Amino acid sequence: MARRKKTSPLEDMLDLLAMLPWWVCVVLAAVSYFLLHRLAAPIQASDIQGQGGAMVGAMMQKAVIHGLATAGQYIVPLLCLAAAALSAWRRKQRQTLVTDVAQARNADALDGMSWREFELLVGEAYRLQGYRVTEIGGGGPDGGVDLVLAKGSEKFFVQCKQWKAYKVGVTTVRELYGVMAAKGATGGFVVTSGRFTADAKDFVQGRNIELIDGPRLFAMIQKARQAQGQSASAQREAPSNAGISKLQASASAPEPSVAAKATSQPECPRCGATMALRTARHGANAGNAFWGCSTYPKCRGTVAAG
Repeated sequence: MARRKKTSPLEDMLDLLAMLPWWVCVVLAAVSYFLLHRLAAPIQASDIQGQGGAMVGAMMQKAVIHGLATAGQYIVPLLCLAAAALSAWRRKQRQTLVTDVAQARNADALDGMSWREFELLVGEAYRLQGYRVTEIGGGGPDGGVDLVLAKGSEKFFVQCKQWKAYKVGVTTVRELYGVMAAKGATGGFVVTSGRFTADAKDFVQGRNIELIDGPRLFAMIQKARQAQGQSASAQREAPSNAGISKLQASASAPEPSVAAKATSQPECPRCGATMALRTARHGANAGNAFWGCSTYPKCRGTVAAG
């Protein structure tokens, strides 16, 4: 896949930082400013100890550090903040790409993308499947690896090919397999918006490499997006269902005072009226408590207490 050329080391650093989550870049901006601001403090004569050449050397070293820190305390944090903005924009771009593809009718939606958009889309597709994704690009000495996936302790390499004019051949697949063996990867994926040659399909038989063509990538994105939507819907419904269940339980449960009353004041077995707790004053049960009908002496119903 074609790669745009870097124009400066500053651009390389910006692109490298933008691979981090945006909030990490913000934290780096704050930490770098704090550290460099301390180094940029004015040099005091008491800070330099020694005599002769040693003192001159120490002063020159301090002056160089002071000069670099004075400029760096603004340049480095600004670079980190710019990387944070770029990281956030790329995240939004990935989500938009996935949404557009998931809503498309067929895999033709992949054909109009640039190589960079395609790489972002593939990374987000695997991210939706639970992988941790690192975007490294394939222009360096990494054998054309564009993405590194991680799940648990396992590592997988991904090579992206935004090729719609011709099929991906066995040479590309062999190249990735060699890098996997050299770097100790668990498996690998070659993803293209187009198709693979018969030789490429034959080569992966029995090997831990998976070929993902355009239609299969399209189906994978739609499935992952659908699963994500169902998960989000379930999370939104869970609090609501819990609230409904709580209300139902509250409505079906009797009031505490009513329940206590029902337990403490049984109904008369003769007339159904409420009963009152009384104490026997005569006979063999003198001094013992019992329930007597509240309509006594009209009704002489009794129930043993306890």
